[in-house]
Amino acid sequence: GMVATYIAANLAVTLAMATPEMYGEALSQALVYSPLLFAGFAMLTEPLTAPQSRVHGLAFGAIVGLLSAPNVHIGDYYSTPEAAFLIGNIFAFAVSPKYRYMLTLLRVEKMASGCYDFVFKSNHRLAFKAGQYLDWTMEVKNPDNRGNRRPFTVASAPSGNEVRLGVKFYKAPSAFKRSMLAMRPGDVVFGSQVAGSFTLPKDKSKKLAFIAGGIGVTPFRSMVEDMVNRREAPPVVMFYGNNSIGDIAYAELFDRAERELGIKTVYAVVEDARLDTNMHHGFIDAALIRREMPDFQERTFYISGPRAMVLGFQGVLKQLGISRSRIKVDFFPGFA
Repeated sequence: GMVATYIAANLAVTLAMATPEMYGEALSQALVYSPLLFAGFAMLTEPLTAPQSRVHGLAFGAIVGLLSAPNVHIGDYYSTPEAAFLIGNIFAFAVSPKYRYMLTLLRVEKMASGCYDFVFKSNHRLAFKAGQYLDWTMEVKNPDNRGNRRPFTVASAPSGNEVRLGVKFYKAPSAFKRSMLAMRPGDVVFGSQVAGSFTLPKDKSKKLAFIAGGIGVTPFRSMVEDMVNRREAPPVVMFYGNNSIGDIAYAELFDRAERELGIKTVYAVVEDARLDTNMHHGFIDAALIRREMPDFQERTFYISGPRAMVLGFQGVLKQLGISRSRIKVDFFPGFA
């Protein structure tokens, strides 16, 4: 949305400054020969300088797009892309928090095969909504080209006293994750830029459906724990898919939520589900959704997991007649 607003504002001003017979040439210069697309996708989206909220992000994109268009001027001063980004960053700084969190590791808990929860205590109370993410920065010895910063969803509830980070480790992890594996209680990481719109609706009566794949379950853990802590929940059904039973994380919390609040969790396992008759053997698909959630057409869907899974389920839900306005997605672009 932020990038689209940036491009739309830039092109609108570009055309406004041109005569009708020059529209084609103006668009060609903007899209082919100017740094418009590079600046939008590579610079505008830098997480340390972009605003956190969706509304502020759209405003940020509009400001930079408008001021970086050719021939924009105030009196004799003509704006440049550099000046546009400077003004946009001043705006982003003005509307964003001015501090970072120092997070001290309390303990590490194994939650599933290759999946660990890092539990921290923060020097400030972490103000966030269930489902949002945080930029985590730590000291990395011999860093690779991905650096020492990663965005991770906060797996704990906003109403909790601890900050929980759920991480899946694969073979040949990055330097960042190797440093995480070496952490011991008392070690410190830094958090900043709480952000993300993958959050629950304000209307608590809305019927919801959660679809999680693998470690994509972490935002749902935050949401479900918050519901349990508050002792209130909207009508929720969660579908949670994994390769094997050993990959399932947070089952104790989800089972408690079902007992106490009626939040139903349907576990779908590909490899060894026959070992547990309460689990669905195979992938989450349209047939499973119809069977376990007959009122699916009345629900808003939240999908979280690998990008390919998220895109696939958007197609499945479209086939089921679910409109795009009732689908919220949160994908994990990389696991290294």
